[in-house]
Amino acid sequence: MDKKVELQVLDISNSQAQVGAYALVLGEVDGKRRLPIIIGPAEAQATALCLKGVKAPRPLTHDLFYTCLNVLGTKILRVLIYKAKEGVFYSYIYLQKEEEIIRIDSRTSDAIALAVRSNCPIYIYESILEKEYLRLDDPENPTEEDDEEEEEETGDSTNVSSLEEALNRAIQEENYELAARLRDEINRKK
Repeated sequence: MDKKVELQVLDISNSQAQVGAYALVLGEVDGKRRLPIIIGPAEAQATALCLKGVKAPRPLTHDLFYTCLNVLGTKILRVLIYKAKEGVFYSYIYLQKEEEIIRIDSRTSDAIALAVRSNCPIYIYESILEKEYLRLDDPENPTEEDDEEEEEETGDSTNVSSLEEALNRAIQEENYELAARLRDEINRKK
């Protein structure tokens, strides 16, 4: 069976790959791999406010749902990102009510918004993390050593230009995870 890896929320920022969206960056606990996930503004706001300890004057949807679970005697045990397909991540929320364990299918952004409220762990299968994590050492995302050699040979503008072309292709193909990685690499080079 595929090993589960624990993740933590590292950052939420505006997505340059998709207008009106945000990039939620998850990091491997006790590891170096980073996983960017494109999420909507409501989920980004709900997660960011909770992480910063800001309480909205009126309950947001995720706060309401979390309160309802608590009132009904249900505890959120964990979140599991169980699948990734074409840049979209799929998650389960595991709940416990008395002795019963309940699994609910969820959008990953909603699952994480609830996970930060309940302070429960977020997991992903090792095979998915290995396939989807942010790589800075592949041909589309060169390492710093590769950058220095390439800058000497061809100049940095050529490399940035090719990355921007790859970014445009990724956006057209709606591969937002790759687009986020390319965007980050372009920003690093500029």
